[in-house]
Amino acid sequence: MKWTVDENGYYGEFGGAYVPEILYKCVEDLRTTYLNVMQSESFRSEYESLLRDYVGRPSPLYLAKRMSERYGCRLYLKREDLNHTGAHKINNTIGQILIARRLGKRRIIAETGAGQHGVATATVCALMNMECVVYMGETDMERQRVNVEKMKMLGAKVQPVIAGNRTLKDATSEAIRDWCRHPADTFYIIGSTVGPHPYPDMVARLQSVISEEIRQQLLTHEGRSHPDYLVACVGGGSNAAGTIYHYLDDERVKIILAEAGGLGVESGKTAATIRLGQTGIIHGARTYVIQNEDGQIEEPYSISAGLDYPGIGPIHANLALQGRASVLPVNDDEALAAAYELTRLEGIIPALESAHALGILPKVTFRPEDVVVLTVSGRGDKDIETYLNHFTNP
Repeated sequence: MKWTVDENGYYGEFGGAYVPEILYKCVEDLRTTYLNVMQSESFRSEYESLLRDYVGRPSPLYLAKRMSERYGCRLYLKREDLNHTGAHKINNTIGQILIARRLGKRRIIAETGAGQHGVATATVCALMNMECVVYMGETDMERQRVNVEKMKMLGAKVQPVIAGNRTLKDATSEAIRDWCRHPADTFYIIGSTVGPHPYPDMVARLQSVISEEIRQQLLTHEGRSHPDYLVACVGGGSNAAGTIYHYLDDERVKIILAEAGGLGVESGKTAATIRLGQTGIIHGARTYVIQNEDGQIEEPYSISAGLDYPGIGPIHANLALQGRASVLPVNDDEALAAAYELTRLEGIIPALESAHALGILPKVTFRPEDVVVLTVSGRGDKDIETYLNHFTNP
C-alpha cells in the first residue's frame, strides 16, 4: 500500500526508531518478529477468536437517521463504544499481549491519558495472568477517576506521574523510562500509532479490523464497500488509523480527521499538532511536534484527556503533509456541543475524544447522497463529570 510504512520504518519523512541503546535489542527483536507472529495461523486464530467471543466484534455500523437529517447525508456511526471495556483500545491490547507472550515477556507496562488504553491493558493482563503497571499523569487521574479505579480493580498498579503537565505526554515518557530499567522481561504495550517503529505499524494493523468491518458492513447497508467520507478523531491516532487503513489507496474516499483545538489554535491552550507542529522527535519517532523556537516541546491542552498529546502518529503526519487526509481542529466548546447533540438526537453518549470527530460535521457541506462513516471510538461514561460540569456551568 502506498501510504503504509516502508521497510525502514518510515511513512515518507516521518517515523523511524530513535531509542536509547539499552532499548535497541527490545525494539529490534520486535521489528524482526512482529509480522511473522501476526501473520501466523496460530496468532490469527487466537486473536480473531478473542475479538469475536471476548471483545464482542464485529461492532455495529449504525445509520444515525436523525443526525443524517441534521447534516444532509447518510451518516453511519462505527460503534467502537460497544466493545468490551468501552472503546477501540481493546483491539490493540489483545493483539499486543499475544505478541508479548510469544516473545516470552511476563511483565506489561503501558501509558494512558483518558484511561481507556489503561483499562484495556489491565483487562488483557488479567485475562493472561501478567503483571501490569500503567503510567498515568496526575491531572488525568483526577479527571478520569472511574477508569483509575477500574484499572486497580483489574489488578493493575496505576503509577501517578507528576512531571510536566501531568498528562499523556508525561505518562508516555515515564513508561519509556521504566522500559529502559527493565528491558529483559518487560513488554511496552503502546496505545496509539506513536513510538518507535514497529509500534505505529503494529498498532495500525491491529486496529485495521475497524475498516475491514466497515467494508463488509457497507456492502450490506449500501451495496458498495466504500464510503464517500471517513471521519475520526486523532491524538496519537489509533482509532483513526484503524478507520482508514483499508481505504488509504482508495481515492474515492475523503478522509477528515479531528484534532483537539482546545481553547483555540492560537490561544496557547491547544493540542492542534498538525496545525501548529514542526518536524521533530518525540517518544522514539520523527513526526510533527508542538514545540517552541528552541525545539522544546510545548505543553498541550485539551478538555479530552486522550487527545492532549503534543505529537501525532507518523502515518497521520505523512497523510496530512501529502494532502491525503484533511485534519481540522475542533475546540473544546465545539466538541461539547457535538456530544450533547448526538446524545439528544440518537441516545448515544460519546467519549470526549469521539465528540471531537462529531465536531467535524458542522464544518463540512455534504450532499444528500454522500455516505459518511464516523467512528465513535469510545463511550462517554468516563467523561460524565466533565459533561455535567459543562451542563451546570455552561
